[in-house]
Amino acid sequence: MNEQETKPNAASASGALSGVRVLDFSRMLPGPWCTQMLGDFGADVIKVEQPGVGDLGRHNQPNFKEGSVYFNTVNGNKRGITLDLSKEGDRAAAHILIAQSDIIVESYRRGVPQRLQIDYDTAKRLKPDIIYCSITGFGQTGPFADIPGHDLVVQSVSGIMGTSLDNGELPPVPGFQAADYAAAAYGIAGIMAALHRKRTTGEGCYLDISMFDSLFSMSNIVSGAALARTGGFPVTTTMEVWGRNPRYATYKTGDGKAVAVSLLEARIWNSFCKLIGREDLISPDEGPQHRHTVHGDRAGLYRKAIGEFCLSKSRDDLVAWMIEHDVPILPVYSPDEAVQSEHVASRNLVEWMSHPIEGRIPVLANPLAPSGLTSGPRGPAPTLGQHQDLLNKDNPF
Repeated sequence: MNEQETKPNAASASGALSGVRVLDFSRMLPGPWCTQMLGDFGADVIKVEQPGVGDLGRHNQPNFKEGSVYFNTVNGNKRGITLDLSKEGDRAAAHILIAQSDIIVESYRRGVPQRLQIDYDTAKRLKPDIIYCSITGFGQTGPFADIPGHDLVVQSVSGIMGTSLDNGELPPVPGFQAADYAAAAYGIAGIMAALHRKRTTGEGCYLDISMFDSLFSMSNIVSGAALARTGGFPVTTTMEVWGRNPRYATYKTGDGKAVAVSLLEARIWNSFCKLIGREDLISPDEGPQHRHTVHGDRAGLYRKAIGEFCLSKSRDDLVAWMIEHDVPILPVYSPDEAVQSEHVASRNLVEWMSHPIEGRIPVLANPLAPSGLTSGPRGPAPTLGQHQDLLNKDNPF
């Protein structure tokens, strides 16, 4: 794991967004992860939280000594204050901060920013060239617009969870918050594009970032057949990437663990078959059109051969042999195994930081750090109201 000295929570002298000011009214995951990335790039991010309670992400288990591990992995490189936006005095303080900011990110439900008087129209009056990013579950328009934007319900209506419905199976709850991170990614992309345009034209921007829109726009594989049918084209075959392809699936190993098998291309499949002494499984007629199929009447033969081979060895012995021969069969790691893996260490994807309360803690690093675009190792997430004295300064930045 990468051991680097971390920086304080303040504007960095380096980084792609050095000198950019971000006011962060967001909570939970998409907004905070988005603004943490902006902070990684050198922007000065001030996180605004509700007094007493703070961002609900502070209360997510598990904890370090006191604070949430989750909160500390999506709120690094920020300074933190508390404001009760239902009070006139605190709203006035928020307006001062807005006027001194380049970017605002908020994740309230539709209509709430207007009630709190921190909406785009208010912000634009205070700072005409402001870049204002609203992140919600379903956007500012449409029949779902007032539904709280939790990842599960967003994924459920995107079509992504429906790939198993034809089999009569109840879709499992996703193990990854794809909608949250999709919105965060589009938020970052939109903000960066708006900043670039602003430097050319002087214009600000309003970004209506929807978790649903963001995830749905990434569902081209899932929605491929549906798009074809919508366009009036007959669909006889579809891309298969959901486990029915025996050469793109997971299998148990002899020690009760599991591996992921990705033997899609004929070249890789042929190499694997020769390696395990099963050249009889090689089909001379196989072409690139067979990559993402169920392989017809050969599916059962392939699945039986792969399954028996995987069960004949322990996971780690099997994987070591596959790595030696550049075959893409790798272990299904638990989160602990992944965090502590040799590959993660070699890529410096976990770094250690000094936190004023938690002490020395590990966090996930920014993979763009080696590019030189970030401002160095990430600083710790703020404690609730840690930088409240900013409100007593004429220029809090």
